[in-house]
Amino acid sequence: MLRIHFTGVDLARVRMAGRPDALWETILSFHRLRDRRDARLFGEWRTETRSRLNSETRMLGMLIPGRGYFPDFLTPVEGQYGWDVGLDALRGIRPERLRRELSLLTAGAPPTPRLRDFVDGGTKHLPRLLGELRGYHRAAVEPYWTHIQAQIEAERAARGRALLDGGADELLASLPPMLRWRAPVLECDYPVDRDVRLRGRGLLLQPSFFCRRTAVTLHDPELAPVLVYPAAAHLASAPTGSETARPAVEEQRVRTLGKLVGHTRSVVLRAIGDGATTSELARRAGVSLASASQHACVMREAGLVTTLRHGSAVLHTVTPLGAALLKGGAVAS
Repeated sequence: MLRIHFTGVDLARVRMAGRPDALWETILSFHRLRDRRDARLFGEWRTETRSRLNSETRMLGMLIPGRGYFPDFLTPVEGQYGWDVGLDALRGIRPERLRRELSLLTAGAPPTPRLRDFVDGGTKHLPRLLGELRGYHRAAVEPYWTHIQAQIEAERAARGRALLDGGADELLASLPPMLRWRAPVLECDYPVDRDVRLRGRGLLLQPSFFCRRTAVTLHDPELAPVLVYPAAAHLASAPTGSETARPAVEEQRVRTLGKLVGHTRSVVLRAIGDGATTSELARRAGVSLASASQHACVMREAGLVTTLRHGSAVLHTVTPLGAALLKGGAVAS
């Protein structure tokens, strides 16, 4: 069991990450790649990713076990600002921190010769590690980044609603079921028994597409507190990459996009704004509830809208593709 202890100051300093964290998604996707479960969600992604992997990943496999601890330095806080920024932070890791965190991988057992070589070599092996990370990220995460962004935006919209409705208390209570808010403690099923005391530092909530079943936090209690948890939107949405989508899927998307041409759906898409329930969408666009639901369904099939259940209602948010269509520009990477 993981228990995160809040003070009144910590509650005031709870915040949602502004975007998916590139390094967390990369590291957690490496877990998903080796996991045989969730074939419906990740089976096709695994097949596509393995077909693109033509670079070495042995070092990643050594540093990221199938379960349990992996070094904190692989997921620096700077990763929330983008892949290149996160990689620069990883490149600047201090040798003493690298050795200290690598030593925790053995859990008291003698290290393997390869791990001992990494520990003894300090930062000299970093270029190879960074190269493996880049190659893996390009194959496993980069092709799906627009989809990942859409799921995280939907998650942020739902949690933002909770925050506006009832403050930080309601926000924490609205998190996915594996997280249980029993003020002043947030509990989570966890592989080990652990207490995290925030001590006035607050908590960064980082929703993740590739996080599954349980939340993840950093091992070092002195690092800035972050809780990475599964984004609820992805539970019914498998990753798809536009350049790797099957022809039949692309043909269906073209047909669906064709249905979107027209004034009413443009109005509906714009009316979603930063998020809207179906009833709010109907009111804003001046259409019936049934019409709003039908338009949202078509736009969801076309990849322009993501829908996430929010309490007894559903919340629609615009995906990066939908935003680009409204702006008449390209999808942001």
